[in-house]
Amino acid sequence: MTGPDRRLPAEWEPQDGVLVAWPHAHTDWAARLAEVESTYAALGAAVTRFERLVVLVPDPALERRARALLLAAGAEAARLVFCQVDYDDTWLRDTGPITVIEDGVPVLLDFRFTGWGGKYGAERDDALVAGLVASGLIQPHCRHEVIDFALEGGAIDTDGEGTLLSTWTCLSQRHPEKPRAAIAGVLAERLGQHRVLLLEHGQIEGDDTDAHVDTLARFASPEDIVYQHCDAPEDAHFTPLSRMAEELAALRRRDGRHYRLHPLPWPSPILDEGRRLAASYANFLIIDGAVLVPAYDDPADRVAAQVLRAAFPGREVISIPCRPLIWQNGSLHCITMQLPRGVLKP
Repeated sequence: MTGPDRRLPAEWEPQDGVLVAWPHAHTDWAARLAEVESTYAALGAAVTRFERLVVLVPDPALERRARALLLAAGAEAARLVFCQVDYDDTWLRDTGPITVIEDGVPVLLDFRFTGWGGKYGAERDDALVAGLVASGLIQPHCRHEVIDFALEGGAIDTDGEGTLLSTWTCLSQRHPEKPRAAIAGVLAERLGQHRVLLLEHGQIEGDDTDAHVDTLARFASPEDIVYQHCDAPEDAHFTPLSRMAEELAALRRRDGRHYRLHPLPWPSPILDEGRRLAASYANFLIIDGAVLVPAYDDPADRVAAQVLRAAFPGREVISIPCRPLIWQNGSLHCITMQLPRGVLKP
């Protein structure tokens, strides 16, 4: 099934484009649609400076609306690609394809999507990868591999050299009947990994994914990890995130050395009708030539951008207003999925 040449590329490797699904009145964004569309438009303007943006829409009318909003925000028309596919919601990090490279050929892995452990309806989202493959946008040599194993893209992060980072909280919730070794074995085999590192601590309030790692800790290189820090002892996150930081400090690279760690600042609490929202700077997006960082209208936004400039030398760092996204429990990385080089038709 897998061989020594199967590999999960790191997010900083060359990309063909970034995949998003445009929000509309029949998604959970309906109550604040205009605010959320403004975030998508700003994201599109930033992405198309560097690469293509593939926008999923359910019908031609929404395509016309999305195109107009993107162009008004400054997106480059030549780098906008639209694709008609139906979906339940817009969290493409978790419903889009996880692409590995095997023997030089991209393989779009289609893991089972269960609505984050059965919390939400997911029938159309679970069929999204098949719809994308059937759309005609994908190179004909790419393979489509359906896997009967629940996994979301936000639950994993890789260094591109065979080390995978995830959280036991999330994986054990999705597969309560499976022991740790069995879950790690499936990830190692299907994703072509040598090591699976599982964090035991850390979760952001307002995150309903059961501690996706892309809200907590991310590789910036095979030697560097950026993570969400909390320096406020009075905050409920202080203890779990401090314990996570201790775990990260104890991790070793494959050569036995410690990782270089880059702590991200902690924003002030953001509440919605008394509910704490999941404002994490670890939910950044890496694209060709740049890193897009969530901004929450907080003084820590500037510090987070500085941390990422240090962690990703040579890349431009661009802040994207993401306060509307956290109303629905996710942020910038959650609404996107990168498509590695060789996936899209020219």
